[in-house]
Amino acid sequence: MLGVIAAVPTPIDHKGNPVIETFLSYCSWVLQNGCDGINILGSTGEANSFSSDQRKLIMKSAAKNLDKQKLMVGTGNPSLAESINLTEFANDLGYKVALVLPPFYYKPLTNEGLFIWYQTLHEKLGSRKIKIFFYNFPQMTGLTIPIEVIEELHKRWPDRFCGIKDSSGDLNYCRILSKNENFNVFPSSEVSILEAHKSKFAGCISATANQTLFLSSKAWANKSKNIENIILQIKGFREGISKESLIPSIKYLVSKQTKNKTWQNLLPPLSPLSKDRRLELTSLHDKLFS
Repeated sequence: MLGVIAAVPTPIDHKGNPVIETFLSYCSWVLQNGCDGINILGSTGEANSFSSDQRKLIMKSAAKNLDKQKLMVGTGNPSLAESINLTEFANDLGYKVALVLPPFYYKPLTNEGLFIWYQTLHEKLGSRKIKIFFYNFPQMTGLTIPIEVIEELHKRWPDRFCGIKDSSGDLNYCRILSKNENFNVFPSSEVSILEAHKSKFAGCISATANQTLFLSSKAWANKSKNIENIILQIKGFREGISKESLIPSIKYLVSKQTKNKTWQNLLPPLSPLSKDRRLELTSLHDKLFS
């Protein structure tokens, strides 16, 4: 799967349970309106605020009702056993790719310890074919997955460890990893499409692609051409969306686009947006979808 991947949010009811029908309807809309794929149960999807059973319900519903060739799923957890269980479950449902966070709780974390953690995940998966993409998000985890650990895991098990979603914002990190032609590098910003052709990025996996999908898909389709003006538009929208409370902002904008206030429900510790922020986002929405 290459191209623009939207990291989709998850609607919940007032009790904190996922609203499956609303979720599936929105995912279908995203896939029909420019995105090449979707990443469910990532950070934008509030995955680490759900129970294992809730995550499995979402995974099962998406696999049953959406094109599995266009799905990635977050299965990472500080618990190795839980990561193994969720990744096995994803494989058995037919998912091709799992995004896996590093074990971020215990520090300091040595390269050896991190290598063994991912090695054990691979060994426990056995003959299952699901591919593992690293999920590098140091702003959340407090650690950057070392390039040498990634390269060694890919060297030993290239059919398992074959990609990364990088949310660090460090494009040089992405450039180094993308030098391996068999390793799929997805920066987390659509702005990276500007150099995707030159740096051989596989695409982007982005939260704001939920809103910029029309522009982003156009940029990706023309990535080998002069797309600076499109990227400038995307950059402006991204800055407006991400300047404050990213996930609540994404969900508010989806609520405006779908005319469904269910999307404004959040799982703790996320909190509702201020009136001024809602007005700001409403204006942004009108510009995006006018």
